[in-house]
Amino acid sequence: MEKDEILIRKRFIELSEHAYQRGTASYTDFLNLNELNILHTTPKEMFAVSYRTFGGYALLERQMAAFLPDAFCLYREEEEILASYPIEAVKIVPLNEKFAEEMSHRDYLGALLNLGIDRSKLGDILVRDKEAVVFVHKYLTEFLTKELTRVRHTMVQTKKTDIRDFHYEPKIEEIKGTVASVRIDALLSLAYGTSRSKLIPLIEGGRVYVNGKMITGNGYHLKEEDIVSIRGMGRFQYKGILSETKKGRCFVSLYKYI
Repeated sequence: MEKDEILIRKRFIELSEHAYQRGTASYTDFLNLNELNILHTTPKEMFAVSYRTFGGYALLERQMAAFLPDAFCLYREEEEILASYPIEAVKIVPLNEKFAEEMSHRDYLGALLNLGIDRSKLGDILVRDKEAVVFVHKYLTEFLTKELTRVRHTMVQTKKTDIRDFHYEPKIEEIKGTVASVRIDALLSLAYGTSRSKLIPLIEGGRVYVNGKMITGNGYHLKEEDIVSIRGMGRFQYKGILSETKKGRCFVSLYKYI
C-alpha cells in the first residue's frame, strides 16, 4: 500500500471516529475516483460508523463521503440526509449570450482554479450549451458569485441554484453490439471502438473504475446498470443483454455519456 493511500485511509477512519464520538455527521471534501476507490475498498469494520457518498445530484462522478452515526440517521428521511451535505450548485451564464464563446469543461475548470480554489472543494461541472453548473463546497458559493466574472474571453455571472430544484438530463449515445461475454475488456472495446489489446493497459494501469471501485483485471464481469469510468476518456453505463446469438454471443446495450 502506497504512503498516500495509507494517509487517505487514515483520514477516512479519523472522520468516522469523529462522527461516532460527536454523534453527528462528518464530511470529506469532494473525492476523485482514486480516493473513492480507497474508501470503498477499506474494510467496513475499520470504520466506527457507516458512510454514504453523494455529489449533489445523481450520477455525478466526484462525490463527498458522509460518515453517519446511527443517531444522526434515526429520525431523518433520505432526502433530509442528502440535504445535509455541505454542497451547493452554482450556475454560470454569459452576460451577453449573443457574444458568448462555446466553452468546454476544461475552460470552466481553469477559470475556477485560477481563482485559487483547491480542486478538492469542487465537484462535477456540467456544461450545457453556453452555460454550466458547478457543484462546490457551500462555503465557496458567496466567493464565486463575487469573483468569477470571466471564462476565457466571455464575461459571465453566477448565481446559486437550489439543488432540490435542479434537474439534469445527460446527453447519451446508445451503443448496441455483439460481444463474446460481458467481461469489462469486451464492453470497453465496444464502447470506444478499439481493440481489447489496446484497452488492457488502461485496466491494468488502474484507470478503469466500476461504480467507484478500481478494476485491474480484464476478466471482471459487469452487471446491469453498472457505471464504468475511464480516467481521461469518459464513462458509460452497461444496460444489459438484449439477446443471445445462436453461437452464444451476447447482443448488449450501453449508454455512453457524451
